[in-house]
Amino acid sequence: MMRPETPPLLDKIKNPSSLAEHVQALRALKNEIIGHEQKKQLWIELGVLTPLLRTLSNPKTEGKRLSRDVNGSVNTKWDSSSLGDEEQARLQATIIIGSLAHESSIFASSILRTSGLSSMVSGLSPGQMQPQLVLATLRALNAIADALSLSSSRPGIPDPIFSNLLCSNECAPNWVRILSQSSTASTVQQQISLAASLIAKTSREERHHVALTNGGVLDALATRLASFVVSKGFVLPGADQIAQNEGRSANFPSPAPASAQLYPILEALSVLIHDSVFRAARLLYSPAIVAVFPSIQGNSLPEWYGSPPGQLHPPLSRTSEQGHLNAIDYLLPPIPSPSKPPLASNLAFPPLGTPVSKSKASRRPSWPQDVLEMNIDSQSAAADSIEEDESPLVAWLFCIAREEDGLIRLTAASILTVLYKAGLTHKRRESSLALLIVPLLVRMFDDERSSAEMSSTSLSKDVPETSRESKERAPAVLAMLVTDSIDLQKAAVDAHAIKKLSQMLKIAFDPIPENTQGSTWSPFEKHTPSPGDSADSVEVDKGRSQEAQTPVVAIHKLKVRESALKALAALCPFKDEYRKMIIDTGVTPFVVESLRPTGSNNQSAHANGGGDETKTNGSHSSSRSFGNPASVIIAACGAVRALSRSVSILRTSLIDAGVAMPVFELLKNADVEVQIAATAAVCNLVVEFSPMREPIMRAGGLKILCQHTHSTNQRLRLNGLWALKHLVFTAENDAKIQCFEELGQGWLVQLICDDAEVAALTSLVLKRDGELMMEAPPRASGNVVESNGSEAHSSQMVMQDEEDTKMSDSDFRPTTQDGSRILGARDPLIDKLSVLREAEANLATKARRDDGAVQEQGLDFIRNIICGQSSEPVIDFLFAALGQDKLFNILAMKLRPSLANLTSQDRRLSQGLERPSVQPISGIIISACFILVHIAAGHPRHRQILVSQTELLKLLFPYFVHSSGQVRVAAVWVLINLTWYDSNDDEPASKARALELKRLGFYTQLESMEQDPELDVRERTKTALFQFRRLL
Repeated sequence: MMRPETPPLLDKIKNPSSLAEHVQALRALKNEIIGHEQKKQLWIELGVLTPLLRTLSNPKTEGKRLSRDVNGSVNTKWDSSSLGDEEQARLQATIIIGSLAHESSIFASSILRTSGLSSMVSGLSPGQMQPQLVLATLRALNAIADALSLSSSRPGIPDPIFSNLLCSNECAPNWVRILSQSSTASTVQQQISLAASLIAKTSREERHHVALTNGGVLDALATRLASFVVSKGFVLPGADQIAQNEGRSANFPSPAPASAQLYPILEALSVLIHDSVFRAARLLYSPAIVAVFPSIQGNSLPEWYGSPPGQLHPPLSRTSEQGHLNAIDYLLPPIPSPSKPPLASNLAFPPLGTPVSKSKASRRPSWPQDVLEMNIDSQSAAADSIEEDESPLVAWLFCIAREEDGLIRLTAASILTVLYKAGLTHKRRESSLALLIVPLLVRMFDDERSSAEMSSTSLSKDVPETSRESKERAPAVLAMLVTDSIDLQKAAVDAHAIKKLSQMLKIAFDPIPENTQGSTWSPFEKHTPSPGDSADSVEVDKGRSQEAQTPVVAIHKLKVRESALKALAALCPFKDEYRKMIIDTGVTPFVVESLRPTGSNNQSAHANGGGDETKTNGSHSSSRSFGNPASVIIAACGAVRALSRSVSILRTSLIDAGVAMPVFELLKNADVEVQIAATAAVCNLVVEFSPMREPIMRAGGLKILCQHTHSTNQRLRLNGLWALKHLVFTAENDAKIQCFEELGQGWLVQLICDDAEVAALTSLVLKRDGELMMEAPPRASGNVVESNGSEAHSSQMVMQDEEDTKMSDSDFRPTTQDGSRILGARDPLIDKLSVLREAEANLATKARRDDGAVQEQGLDFIRNIICGQSSEPVIDFLFAALGQDKLFNILAMKLRPSLANLTSQDRRLSQGLERPSVQPISGIIISACFILVHIAAGHPRHRQILVSQTELLKLLFPYFVHSSGQVRVAAVWVLINLTWYDSNDDEPASKARALELKRLGFYTQLESMEQDPELDVRERTKTALFQFRRLL
């Protein structure tokens, strides 16, 4: 296709004779392209991007300083004459770029590789840029973010370059300035909403959350949220007086203006606090939130409870669980006692279908006089026990979720879910979530149209964006909420969640109607540059020139698949009844189809020697091609893992659907996250009763799983060992030995021991052999390991991490009435947040916890190898491969207490004191004990070898009085097997073992356990004492 003629307007934009002409040309171009897709395509082909970006990159003139009002806010009363020519040019160029970004993600991705985007971001300060220019920049950045999410390489996922730029330490102050503006002008409120939306769209990684939180963005958003509490009339009675008495008057926010939007604030907050107890607590204890929601004792509230929103009525009954209620709870329906089902005739608990008035008057609570006259002094005294009280913000979020609808309801439920999972809500909230929130989330799955209409039209662009987002995100919120809670899972199932989710998953696989697909435009599809073209005409990244922009419809389908699969998996981990309900809906073929990756994403990660876990960002698909992106595949693996917990389903429905080979192929996927999810699913497919064990073994599953245990990724090592543990259980001895040899005895020792233990073992072996000491082998992760066995990247990294999570004490320090900080005053909330921050950011603690999980699975692997009939040859092989003394030394190290890992605060407080010791985790104790149990279950000579390990056996004494009944049972089982004899020939040796054990004090210990509170412990103790008394 011939290149169109260059219009005169483009020459004026590229080479203007004056700033005024430049502005006039840009304004003309803006008016020409807005709303005209074909003209946008034409101007992109003509090479308009380069001059536009050059306009943005030009140095800004100093100009006159923006005027400010008496409160320090930027004066937002402006007109077009208030901008200079250069600012006008920047404004018009910014608007044009935002408009063009709507046309193609390829165009938006090309902007990332220029300096123009950095210029846009760096100039986002309201104090240095005119309000209309800030607003236009935010709109353009949001348009670029939306366009990049349509990229076929990462559909629906923020571009990492774009996210790193906007969620950096350098950009955080600009977000704080925008969010902290006090003007009620509509322009400023739009800036705040757009900024919050942009934060929610781009902050998707932990480092982004940390950078924005440390930069003050989370506190600024919390202040905005508190302003809505004030404007809606939910401020607790007397909160202003409490704030004044406690020096928090400066933190009390002004009411949010009528033009302010609540949804973007809630959305940004739900993103920032996700998967972080510290950030969730920082939201609850943010100065503005504490000012409007001070801690109030429930006992000081009146003796009545329960109402529909906006009214207050006496309660039907008051239970002990309701003794910690705050004033906001009196605006919620009464929650029946768990032992009593809710009554249908309970008028104080209106059905969910009851319409709620959206007027401002109905949203503002009507506080009764006895609440308004509550004792302020008793409320202030309750601040001393704030750690034990729940923030009233939790109850307020319940009110918002019930009164509002759409995305506001969804985001309020999302924040409630994060707070609940973080343990920052009262225990009684589970009943409230089950009765008030779960049904609302399930109802968001519905659509007013019929299923037939949904399959053909509901995914088109005619459907409101709110409806699409609700369907995409509500199942994921429900999945996070009900995980690990049987009661919440039951509430969701009772609300018909399984039926609705199954229908959503099926519809997400329906073909996209032809009228919604269309052909996606790309500059290189219409024009191939000739040698005579200028450099400006070739602007779009050639590496992306052949990529097609994924349609909105396709991305919606992929997101629905992912969230529906997550929710189905979260509903059925415990109850076989729920798993059968899912299978009966007929979704098994769709789950298997969700395991199919795109063609380019199905390459083996082990083709070049195995174990390269470099995560690729490519290989995502649209619904027009076969396959699914990594996020859908991971969710499908989770569904397979949950469904395969049922023996009957594993042996029937899943084997009939052919799930084994698709999951096996994912073990070789190039994406490490997919490998992790697939390995977790394989754990349940290779159990002893699974018909899929043999096909996976024949296909080479053993070798791949052993390669995964050598991965640098801790989660992949853990899942690989977990799967191998199941694979060797009840397997043939030859298969067990083959697995052990494939894994490698040296590597297995490193997996189940920390570096200090490996060094000690090396020392023992070398000293025994009379050789020189050698340096211990490195850890699997390749990181520095401290002498206490905890993993750390380096001291510099630990110090940097502590610096990154540092919190400003001045933000929480009380103030006087004039706003000045009270010197020496320290808010007790600082100490609480400091503990949470250090616990979450401590690399050594996290590494020790992760290593402990791997060590437990490694010990279980040994336990299962030597378990079963005819285990004597395998025990002998293990002694020969590892070394008998080395194995017993490893077990002694696992049973022996270790020195505690102290936080920096603990180290300061314990200077000069002896470092405390900590017991091993229960899982490691149980695994080590059962290795001894299985050794003692072997040949009589194995029992003789074990009873001779006096020092090792003495380490068992603390575990006979351990708090865990499972640990006590494991310890007793060791004595049962040591006092067992197979034949009369072994009886003399058994008597000798019993006498030795009695001499060590085990018989007396067993006698003290006859009245153990655990039935299983008592029964095992009876067996052990019977065998002792028979031999003695």
